[in-house]
Amino acid sequence: MISPELRARADLILDDATIPSLPNHYRGKVRDNYDLPDGRRILITTDRLSAFDRSLACIPCKGQVLTQTARFWFEATKDICPNHVLAYPDPNVVIGQRLTILPVEVVVRGYLAGTTGTSILTMYKAGQRTVYGVTLPDGMRDNERLPQPIITPTTKADNGGHDMPLTAAEIVDGGLLPAAQWDAVCEYTLALFARGQSMAAERGLILADTKYEFGVDPAGRIILADEIHTPDSSRYWFQETFSDRFERGERPDSFDKDVMRNWVAARCDPYKDAIPPIPSDIVLETAQVYISAFERITGQRFDYPELREPVLTRIRRNLAVYA
Repeated sequence: MISPELRARADLILDDATIPSLPNHYRGKVRDNYDLPDGRRILITTDRLSAFDRSLACIPCKGQVLTQTARFWFEATKDICPNHVLAYPDPNVVIGQRLTILPVEVVVRGYLAGTTGTSILTMYKAGQRTVYGVTLPDGMRDNERLPQPIITPTTKADNGGHDMPLTAAEIVDGGLLPAAQWDAVCEYTLALFARGQSMAAERGLILADTKYEFGVDPAGRIILADEIHTPDSSRYWFQETFSDRFERGERPDSFDKDVMRNWVAARCDPYKDAIPPIPSDIVLETAQVYISAFERITGQRFDYPELREPVLTRIRRNLAVYA
């Protein structure tokens, strides 16, 4: 059910966050970033939805959902690992410390799940039992809980590229990270994931897997960056139906963010063909899922943006002091 508040904001989207008065603009898949001369970075999360190695559409309120969900988790985990956040001048914006980002995508998994080529379920069903340097037992079923969470690192591909699996030995021996640094990243990762799983369980959710991005500051400290435990970076399942669906061999209930992806994939080869026009109700259904995810994950009510001004106009006003 699409809420009246959301329908009223169907056209209130943030597609492009180019602000000429801000320096050193870098446009990513979802975020527009600006590096300030004093070592701070402005990260503006847009409403762009990226899938199939391309941008599919803009989802109303998605950027705000991601920013505010990450804010909830950054604040809930800052006692475990320092993070990059310095300020939140706008619902879509983080002012962060500029870091040297580590060249490894850190993914941690608690269940035998996934659909991509780098997922452990895909590898397991292809007959592999040693994945990412970890040996899994025979006889496991789709979406079964692992004996313990495992870290499954990958390379960090450029826009449009594909991540490739890595082992701890490849990371250290290949010179991507020193051994002590990789050990520290792993310790942070497992502690953050344990906190995330515990807090998610209090909300009736299973945090099945997630990814983290770490950087180092000028002093060499490891700092958590980007986002944490958002619907884009994490797989959440509903606890109340998981056991029954697992026993029946069915996929777990989850926040179905794939509404749009499934619609597109049913109508074309999204990696090769032009994307057909996406109906507005598919866009709004996807937006409603993101908003529902925010409210379930955080236990907070989503604060819809005001209708009186465009999102970019509001952001430019709130960032005027940084120009």
